[in-house]
Amino acid sequence: MTRMIAPALLVAALSIAHVATATAQTAAKPVDPALVEKYLESTFGKAPAEWQARIKPDETLQACNKFRNNVPAAEADKITARETARVVYPADGQLLGNWKEGRKVANNGRGGQFSDKPGIASGGNCYACHQMEKSELSFGTIGPSLTNYGKDRNYAPDAIKLAWAKVYDSQSQAACSNMPRFGANQVLTEAQIKDVLALLFDPESPINK
Repeated sequence: MTRMIAPALLVAALSIAHVATATAQTAAKPVDPALVEKYLESTFGKAPAEWQARIKPDETLQACNKFRNNVPAAEADKITARETARVVYPADGQLLGNWKEGRKVANNGRGGQFSDKPGIASGGNCYACHQMEKSELSFGTIGPSLTNYGKDRNYAPDAIKLAWAKVYDSQSQAACSNMPRFGANQVLTEAQIKDVLALLFDPESPINK
């Protein structure tokens, strides 16, 4: 029995080592941006023009892609300045909406998909990256916990305005942020962002309980 198993284990080990070496060698080779662009165009080639436009990175994403999100300080300053200029605050001056509606937006991961019916509202899918309420059992950890968000900031107007800019265009606060630019890229409406801000800052929101 031993004589039969040992060679098999040796072959398996050698195969794993070969794959690992090949993978490491492949990973070390730089990826040709033109090849990536060609692949994306072919993947979305039959999609409507509206969808094809979505895969074309803007100036900010081009910079982040070029430096693999580790942009030099000077480039980071350019990004945050450019994206700050894109932030639009409500004309009525009201930054907070209805936290109950904001809770729905935070829990909704639909929107922006081929299978969606025209006109369907997109969600923020906030729980994919953040803990929101203390009672939440399943949540993402890419972003920081948002529990007690408004309470920890004393519900300060300046903190609310800063949070608006972060949700509207995350890269206005941090170059190459992983967080979507919800307002700048028209993922969420102004009313939805107001509701999400209320979820974060309303004292009655479960986030602040």
